[in-house]
Amino acid sequence: MAKDAAGAEPPKPRPDGPSRRRSNDPVYGAIDLGTTNCRMLLACKTQNGFRVVDAYSRIVRLGEGLLSTGQLSEAAMSRALDALSVCADRVKRRNVTRLRAIATEACRAASNGPEFLARARERTGLDLEIITAEEEARLAVQGSLDLLDTEHDAALVIDIGGGSTELCWVDLAEWRERGGLKSGGRPPLRGWSTMPLGVVTLSDRFPEPADPELRSAWYQAMKACAREHLRPPKGARRLRPLFEAGRAHIVGTSGTVTSVAGVHLNLDRYVRDRVDGMWMSTADARTACLRLAGQGRADRAREGCIGEDRADLVVAGCAIYEAVLDAWPSARVRVGDRGLREGILLGLMRPRRRRGTRGRSGSRKGHAPS
Repeated sequence: MAKDAAGAEPPKPRPDGPSRRRSNDPVYGAIDLGTTNCRMLLACKTQNGFRVVDAYSRIVRLGEGLLSTGQLSEAAMSRALDALSVCADRVKRRNVTRLRAIATEACRAASNGPEFLARARERTGLDLEIITAEEEARLAVQGSLDLLDTEHDAALVIDIGGGSTELCWVDLAEWRERGGLKSGGRPPLRGWSTMPLGVVTLSDRFPEPADPELRSAWYQAMKACAREHLRPPKGARRLRPLFEAGRAHIVGTSGTVTSVAGVHLNLDRYVRDRVDGMWMSTADARTACLRLAGQGRADRAREGCIGEDRADLVVAGCAIYEAVLDAWPSARVRVGDRGLREGILLGLMRPRRRRGTRGRSGSRKGHAPS
């Protein structure tokens, strides 16, 4: 296996496509309905994690127009319901025994979010829960534990979504003392925050100018807006000296970060095995971001890892990405094609607490649609 620039082997990526399973293996399911995408992952538990048996992802743009109206539009809800119907059918077909389905920022922010989820329940049988921004941030960390490098003393996990961006600061030095990933425990978090900006909401605030000469100023304005919304908590600020001393790294789990990595690699099409788990320098990440920001929509759409669906959103993601890199200096970024779904699955597969012990609300049991 090829090694990265630091000489360490990247983690073996979890397959994102279907695989065979024994008929008696219980199947766990995770559905993540975000502002941009509807994603599903079905998997069986293994000794070292899980084995994917089915996966699905569709761009639904549930948050389209939300910033101006405060509500989910009928067209956006229709697209999301179609995608959720596909998920429900696959959940039934695979005989999923435990399922958790979540909705994030679009449904948190929309005045008709709960009404939409009631419609989804009636049409598909799926019982989606609106999770908090804190729970979203913690799930992103849980889903990317094997991307954390305990040779560093701290890490910042960023998840750039469609409607918001979640950030979690992790104390790797203490986790290393506890045994790290092999200990089976979660790393200590020193703080989390959410920005009310994602690729959809920031794009809505800053429409792309028709004049190419205005493109640079447009991109800088988006970066400035993102910087204004970066408000790290007190616990995270205590880790800042570790970043400034080069003893910390960043983990990016979003579509923006994986797309930027694919652009950096000049891939003709997105290849998960090439991207998931790779290290890239922040200098290379910035170069790829500026390459995309300098292109018009048609040129971005021709990029192998962007395409038509992401061409009008990826530059806003790049602006948020660079704003984080400006605020939290790190020589390298670990790229993860994983996130909330993986975090949900690992939570469902964790041994249940004994009766009478209190668990986190994010660990409660879900049910497959009847």
